[in-house]
Amino acid sequence: MKNSFEDIYQVVRLIPEGRVTSYGAIAEYLGSKGGARFVGWAMNACHGDESIPAHRVVNRAGVLTGKVFFGGNKMQELLENEGVIVENDKIKNFKNIYWIPKDELL
Repeated sequence: MKNSFEDIYQVVRLIPEGRVTSYGAIAEYLGSKGGARFVGWAMNACHGDESIPAHRVVNRAGVLTGKVFFGGNKMQELLENEGVIVENDKIKNFKNIYWIPKDELL
């Protein structure tokens, strides 16, 4: 993937409160459909930077795969504070709140 972590962070900062997206959707928007893992590395590297809402990035099934990097239930708590319902580490009504950058950003 030729994009930098900063390119990824710029997209993540645009995810609306109460919505989530996936690693793959960000990679596809940035022109690297197979770059989901690279997006995951960027999310892992940004923890502690509160300007990047990394808690809004989940896997393609709506599972909180990045929660280990937040410690405890912090990722779930941040999502729930935005009105997102999480059960068993998975977002309920995932399709209804799924934000797709290539469709939302022009």
